[in-house]
This record gives sequence, structure tokens and C-alpha cells, in this order.
Amino acid sequence: MTNLKSTHLTLTAVMILLVSLSACKKNTFDNVKPVTSVTPVTTDTATGPNTVANPTYALVWSDEFNGTTVDTTKWGYDLGNLHVNNEEEYYQTQNATVANGNLVITAKAQAVGGQLYTSARLTTAGKFSQDYGRIEASIKLPTGQGMWPAFWMLGANISTVSWPTCGELDIMETVNNQALNYGTMHWNVNGHVSYGSTTPVTTKSDYHLYAIEWDRNEIRWYVDGTLYQTGNIANNVNGTDAFHLPFFIILNLAVGGDFPGQSVDQTLLPESMYVDYVRVYKQTN
Repeated sequence: MTNLKSTHLTLTAVMILLVSLSACKKNTFDNVKPVTSVTPVTTDTATGPNTVANPTYALVWSDEFNGTTVDTTKWGYDLGNLHVNNEEEYYQTQNATVANGNLVITAKAQAVGGQLYTSARLTTAGKFSQDYGRIEASIKLPTGQGMWPAFWMLGANISTVSWPTCGELDIMETVNNQALNYGTMHWNVNGHVSYGSTTPVTTKSDYHLYAIEWDRNEIRWYVDGTLYQTGNIANNVNGTDAFHLPFFIILNLAVGGDFPGQSVDQTLLPESMYVDYVRVYKQTN
């Protein structure tokens, strides 16, 4: 992606639609035309209404990482220098391992392919995608300068409609030693628009549960079971039709770039993100 994520805003009492901001750390998309105004997508405040009283869920897909290698029936890899956001990593398979019940994605000071660092990026594209439900992961995060871990989703039709038309859901995203989680949705309304906020995660080097609950009316963001953001997608309001189609999952640890900055604390490398499990549920009521 070309310079799409330059900043984030913290939204306070009233959630505000973020327009013309950066987006996806993740793919290369040129000529993105920002819009100047879109009606706020929020239903109310940061703790907006839950459209389903006491939703119940059934598990439909998971990886508990109880083996000794990455399960390639569930995960594929994005490899090499993806040329996005001025990031400094080169993605390779060997930086993703499975040990002690965790997926471990490790960033290393290792020059490969013209990049100063190596890391890994895993995706369920072509293997698993879903619309609606609850998507969650228990993750322990690195905290060094230059670290940019993410647990996120992209529309499964990205190869045909491109980004941002495919839509994007950032479930967990954080940088450096910030004690914050960024939850954001990105889509297309005559160009890229986004809506999101942050919530404190004061001990992100411990395991926390990052999740969204997603139905035909709204998407709700949680950390450790606490709701902190709601996005309204009912009846495709504000052009949110992308969020009524299947999405696939991505886990990655970027190094450096426009969001965390180009400075990387090499004295802390190697650094890792640990994923205890990823679970996906369908709503049954």
C-alpha cells in the first residue's frame, strides 16, 4: 500500500467517522481518492446498542496451535517484500513456528531481499473465510520500538474488486510500546474511508482476548470481553455493503513503517507475537 496509514485518531465520547486517513498496512493500492464527508457510521456512542440480546455462538473453525508446525491446511503465507507503508520487513515462512501451544511470529534483525528485518505473515485466504459471527484470538504482543503486530481480516473478493472496495476489519493492531489497541473498519465510498477507535491495553505483553462480533446490523469490537466500539452496517448504510460478504483472517508482525515510524530498536530483537488460539463462531440465534 502507498502511504495510506499516516495517523490514527483517538475517538472519545462520540465516535467520529475517520475519513481520508491511512488504512491498510497490508497491501499495495495506488490512486486512492479520499472522500471529504460521510455521515458517521456509529449507531450511538462507543458502547452503542447490541442488536441481539445475548447472542449465542457455535464454533465452526479454529486453530489451537497444539502441534509442532504451522497447519498449512488452515494457513498460507504472504512472502517477500510486499512494498507497503515503507515497512522494513521481508516475510518468510521460517519466522512462523508453533511451540508450547502457540503460534510464534518472530521479527529478526536479518537482512534479506533488500530489507533489514525478517518476519512472517499468515493468512487463511483461499482456505477459510466467513461472513458474520464472532472472530477472536488470544495474543501476547511485543512492545519494542518499530513493532507493528496485527490480527485482521480482508474481504475474500479482494482479488477481483481490490482494496478498499473489498473491506477490511482490524481486530487487533498496535505499535511500539503504546498501551493501546486500534480497532478499525475500512471500506470504499468514492474512495477510502475508515471508522475506528482505540482502547487501553496496559499489559499487552500479557495474553489478551481480541474479538469482534459481527451480524447483519453491526460490528462490535471487544478486548477481554469489554465492548469498546460499534459500527453500524445495517441496510448497507454509508456504502458498507462490503461487510455483508465473506472475509479471511490475517496474522502478521510488521517491522517499521509509516505507523510505528522507521526507527527500530534492534537491541530488543528478536521479538515475537504469541497466538494461543484463533477461533471463529457462527451465531445460532
